[in-house]
Formats: sequence, structure tokens, C-alpha cells
Amino acid sequence: MGKISSGRIALFGGGAFRTNDEIDAGLIGEHIRRIAVLPTADAFEQPALLVSAAGEWAARLGVDVTAVMALTRPDASRDEHVSAIDAADAVWLVGDSPIHLRTVLKETNLLEAVIRVAQRGGLIAAVGGSAAALCDPMTDPRGGAFTIGLGLVSGVAVLTEVESWTTERLDRARHLAGAATLVELPTGTAVVYEPGSVHSWTTFGEVVVQGSLPD
Repeated sequence: MGKISSGRIALFGGGAFRTNDEIDAGLIGEHIRRIAVLPTADAFEQPALLVSAAGEWAARLGVDVTAVMALTRPDASRDEHVSAIDAADAVWLVGDSPIHLRTVLKETNLLEAVIRVAQRGGLIAAVGGSAAALCDPMTDPRGGAFTIGLGLVSGVAVLTEVESWTTERLDRARHLAGAATLVELPTGTAVVYEPGSVHSWTTFGEVVVQGSLPD
């Protein structure tokens, strides 16, 4: 399963803090109350809008949110950002640029802190392009090809917001997936990995899986 041997990982097709409330509430349950939000993958867009939406979402779901504004690679070494992740029960990674998220987090103290959340039984959730970045191989949104990702989930690639993909682009990605399991996630859908369960993976919504998801 990559770098995660315990804890849950949720990969969402899109719609961060807008369209996934029912799935989010089920994942959060009664035990998750402190959530760190990493808008890193929207560093070149408007990350503040995601943080604002996260605040409204937190009010609806009854949780506390801390925005971790690690937008550049030097930010990923800042002690206050690492401490914020270490204090969280769950991490939500949001934003649409998987390449930027990989550049900022790969082989950093901040990524190690995110992994620790899962290792102590917490939840890592990633939405849209951020979900693609957690996998290895990682989908390159510039053309649907694949490259090296962060590797929290290995042997699985996700295509997110697939309702916006052309048929030609989808067909190309399916062809290029090779031996990797390919998961197609429209906005509002998710796949969730939970180690130790009878069925390690649960799908929510109209998810298409090409291949077999690893245990």
C-alpha cells in the first residue's frame, strides 16, 4: 500500500468542502475533531478561498480546522507547520495541482508528519489533483500521462474530476496506465482505504476501477 501501513486514506474526485459532506461526515465520525487543511496544491490559484470554504464546512460538520499554509517547499520545513499536522486527527489536502503538491512535499518533514497522522490511526483525505499526487504513479494533468507521485498509495493511479475529461484524453490515460490499477473518480465520489477490514477499499458513488485495488 505504499508508505501507509495503518490509518485510513480517502481519495476524492473533486468538490472539496462543497459536494462531499455526506461522505466526509461518515469518515469523520465521532472521533475526529481536529483537522489540518493543506491548500498547497492551489498555491498559484486562490488558496484563501479553499481555507474560507473549509471554515464553513467545519461549522457544518462540527469540527475544528487549522489551515496549514505550506505553499512553497521551504514552508514544508517550518516547525509550526509540522507541529500543526502533528496536533491533528486528520489531514485534508486540497487544490488542483498535483505537480506543485509533489514538489513542495516530497521527502520533507511535513510529509512525514502527514504520514504520522495515518500511522497513529488518523485519516488522510485528498481531493481532486491532490488525490492524484498521493499515488504512485501520479496522473500528470497536462496530458493524462503518468509520472512519479508521493507514493502514499502505490500501484494505483487516480483520474479526478473525470466528468471534465474528453473521451480522447480518458482513452489515452487508460492505455498508458500499464500494470497500475486505474481509478476514475468524478466529482462527488471517493475511494477509501482502511487497513485491517475484510474489504480494504470502499467506493462511494459511480467509481470506475480498472484492475485490482491492493490490500
